[in-house]
Amino acid sequence: IKWQMKLAEDYGLYGFCYYHYWFNGKLLLNKPLEIMLKMKKKINYCFCWANEPWTRAWDGLDKEVLMPQYYGAEEEWNEHFKYLLPFFKDEYYIKNENKPMLVLYRTNNIPNCEKMIAFFEKKCIENGFDGIYIVEEKNSFQHESVCKNSSAILEFEPMYTTSWICKNKYKALYDRIYVKKYKIINKTNLDVHKYEHIWKTILNRKRNNEKKTFLGAFIDWDNTPRKADRGTIMYGATPEKFKKFFSKQIKIASESESDYVFINAWNEWGEGTYLEPDQTNEYKYLEVIKETMDNL
Repeated sequence: IKWQMKLAEDYGLYGFCYYHYWFNGKLLLNKPLEIMLKMKKKINYCFCWANEPWTRAWDGLDKEVLMPQYYGAEEEWNEHFKYLLPFFKDEYYIKNENKPMLVLYRTNNIPNCEKMIAFFEKKCIENGFDGIYIVEEKNSFQHESVCKNSSAILEFEPMYTTSWICKNKYKALYDRIYVKKYKIINKTNLDVHKYEHIWKTILNRKRNNEKKTFLGAFIDWDNTPRKADRGTIMYGATPEKFKKFFSKQIKIASESESDYVFINAWNEWGEGTYLEPDQTNEYKYLEVIKETMDNL
């Protein structure tokens, strides 16, 4: 944990957005974050509540639920808030306008979402904050804000673009090129996109400013380790291309007053998008981040 935080800081990242797994009182993958909370010095961070049930998606058995997701009402929301509060009170936890920032992965999955946000808002004020700063994601599951009392929107890339925005008339050609290059015989439902096309679609997007919007960025994408032949792949990513596109996205973020740019991801090895060094590119993607931020 210390190595990751130092590496991120050394290369110009402001902080981490950690996935938080809460299933109506049941916690998963929580120990690293609880260890991190006790550290005296750490990187800035916030949570994204990954509020979806866990299924056997890796072998196509999406309907077999391993860990269901229930939301309950005020009693359950209060238990959840009590767990989050020590993190919110941490000086390194990211706050906007003295409001702890909490990203919600799928607000369209939450019954009474606005009531739950209002409850969290009230509890935050009772504990000395000025409210809670809820950020809704636009991703492959939802393409618009569904909670009136959320504070901002986050564009989760590349899945928001590939799922809702991108209409690529050359995609069949990319499929054939990729399959031929990597000698894939049984393509079935493999979904291949050209890296440049997805990035250009992101950069050319027109936004309606319905709410404060935080822009997204991505390193690469290949989730076939999780989805096998039903996966999605970006074709042709390199650190040099990422540098060109990322620097443009940072410029757009600055001009549109997007306070944060969320990069997908730090270590999402199972989906092929990660800033951590590997044997192929070593530290090149991290060097792009540092150079871009140093040149602002």
